[in-house]
Amino acid sequence: MSSVLLRVSEHCVGDPYGTASTASTSCPGARRSRRHRVAVRAAPLIGGLLNRLVLAQATPYALPLEWFDGAVLFWEETGGLASHVWSYLQILRHCGILDRISGMVVGVPHAISGLEAPAASPTLPEMVLDVLGDRDIPVLGNVEFGHAGPNLPMPVGIRVGLDARQRTLSLLEPAVRPHAMTEPVG
Repeated sequence: MSSVLLRVSEHCVGDPYGTASTASTSCPGARRSRRHRVAVRAAPLIGGLLNRLVLAQATPYALPLEWFDGAVLFWEETGGLASHVWSYLQILRHCGILDRISGMVVGVPHAISGLEAPAASPTLPEMVLDVLGDRDIPVLGNVEFGHAGPNLPMPVGIRVGLDARQRTLSLLEPAVRPHAMTEPVG
């Protein structure tokens, strides 16, 4: 079984969201007080559009919380307000999802009012670090999947490896398997 290595884009110099180490980084809001886990060896990938994840959790179609156990959560957001992103992240925290995941991959924000200005405050990294608090999980930020960038595939359910220091996300198993046909079609 071979893995596919995706090198993700940098959000800032050094560790994208300040979670890899106490070494110097120029990312605003980066954690400098303690060391954090920098890698996840193998975990299922789960996620999608942030507002859809959060809104689905308030319905009978909610994802079971145990699906998040040890998973790498990926999310992106497009349209809306920065305050909504912060609120959605707080909902993930309050419902216990952030206590269950082993890593996070954050997409490039697209058309989020309040994040587009260079001096915007809080920034997306600051929001993510705020909601994570002291949770010891690696985070990759500004990854081009979903509605922005080249739209890297994020196959839900397959095992991935995440390395925040190397800024890589490795697909550890095939996203598509051959179908065993018993007889030809047609």
